[in-house]
Amino acid sequence: MATRVSYPLEIKMKAIEMRLARVPVKEVMEQLGIRNKTQLKTWMRWYRKGEVHRLEQPVGKQYSYGKGPEHSSELEKVKAENRFLKQQLDLPKKVQGTGKEVEPEVAVAWIESIRDEVTVSEACRWIGIARATYYRWKAATKTERTDATVEKIRGLCIHHKFRYGYWKITALLRAEQRMNHKRVQRIMQREGLQCRVRMKKRKVTGQSAHLAENLLKRQFHAEAPLQKLVTDITYLPFGGKMLYFSSILDLYNGEIVAYSIADKQDTSLVLDTLNQLPKRTNMLLHSDQGSVYTSQAYQAAVKGKGITMSMSRKGTPADNAPIESFHSTLKSETFYLEDLICTTTAIVVQTVRDYINYYNSIRIQTKLNNQSPVDYRRLVA
Repeated sequence: MATRVSYPLEIKMKAIEMRLARVPVKEVMEQLGIRNKTQLKTWMRWYRKGEVHRLEQPVGKQYSYGKGPEHSSELEKVKAENRFLKQQLDLPKKVQGTGKEVEPEVAVAWIESIRDEVTVSEACRWIGIARATYYRWKAATKTERTDATVEKIRGLCIHHKFRYGYWKITALLRAEQRMNHKRVQRIMQREGLQCRVRMKKRKVTGQSAHLAENLLKRQFHAEAPLQKLVTDITYLPFGGKMLYFSSILDLYNGEIVAYSIADKQDTSLVLDTLNQLPKRTNMLLHSDQGSVYTSQAYQAAVKGKGITMSMSRKGTPADNAPIESFHSTLKSETFYLEDLICTTTAIVVQTVRDYINYYNSIRIQTKLNNQSPVDYRRLVA
């Protein structure tokens, strides 16, 4: 029997943020060490339904509506109740007409649209049909739709003289209906409708990645300021556009000694953060194996400052736990606490800047004898 794996809350929230930023599932699983993509899908479903409290449930225990811990806020509870009531209010309009029988195609489409929120059995009871009837209608509807979809794909391929591959054909189909690109690819392969344009040959460009050994080895204690530093990038999906936050934390007192915010996750973002550090020897800087950190430009800048580079093992975010924990704390004590899930870009930037000033100069930490990072550094100095 396989051993169940428990993931900390910060890993779950980072996985959700990466998926909101359209990072591929495979890359998210690889970076965060997630074994099963089904778990990632479940976390996303909970997040979209406003059930963030379920991310904290222990292994083997399921929190459902009305059970387990209370909703994290009264607002979430009201949202959950509204979703339930809305489905029942929409039911007569979408499925049942006055004095008319339930139409199979309409019923199947409606049940499919709410499957993430209620069970098939419950939905069937609402419209007064047997569960077996629903699956029979669904099978018949699927056959009809498949035949129609094949003909539509065939028509598009012929119209464009087989210049389009399955990605572009999918894009055209999505203008009228929901469509999965993998299904389009299977149909085109089976029917011999693939793109007939000669494949372009591409050259491999760019420099090879520069990986560094894990010199930190989870030894997160430092004897002096700027002796051991950790850095990482996190997503800020709370404003009008996706923002990226790069920061560097001093393990001596947990102080954020450098940070940058940008709308692109590229080398210039981490270089801007790195350039805020002073030039000195005997400084260790630890990061993950992200492409921006292994790039030639970044490695050259690190070497120019006399910094020794260290990197986490692949798929092991715990090797960089302090900065991961800070990013989680930042979001928990600002955006999630104040319910700033959908705001302006300017407010997102100002919120982060204000919090870092508060975190460094005011917010006390138990491990620092109940002093702020700045006060601790000044007192010891």
